[in-house]
Amino acid sequence: MRIARADGDLVLFFPITTKQPERDRFAFEIPVIEKRRAGLDADRHLWIIMDEFNSDVIGHLFYLEPERPIGRFSKAFFLPILRKLIAVNRSPKSAAIAETAILHLSPLKRHQSLL
Repeated sequence: MRIARADGDLVLFFPITTKQPERDRFAFEIPVIEKRRAGLDADRHLWIIMDEFNSDVIGHLFYLEPERPIGRFSKAFFLPILRKLIAVNRSPKSAAIAETAILHLSPLKRHQSLL
């Protein structure tokens, strides 16, 4: 996920795994349609883990090459997950990042900025 910021865009990296997470993990199985949208293998069970992530700022990254994305999750799938992350997260840093991401992804923000 990429979040636009004045001091450089923030990128969040959430792990995706083929191994079913333990019940106490904050994870969601990725539906087939979302796997296709994201360019992932639709025939495999995949989960996105939301209780751990890495972050970095564009321009300070050493490991990413500027290539076209292979796909992305829909807002209809990802926004509710981010809202749940805020609701259950005890880390102020994680909650603040998730709130910023929701504002960035939310169509409501675009409409408000036009008023």
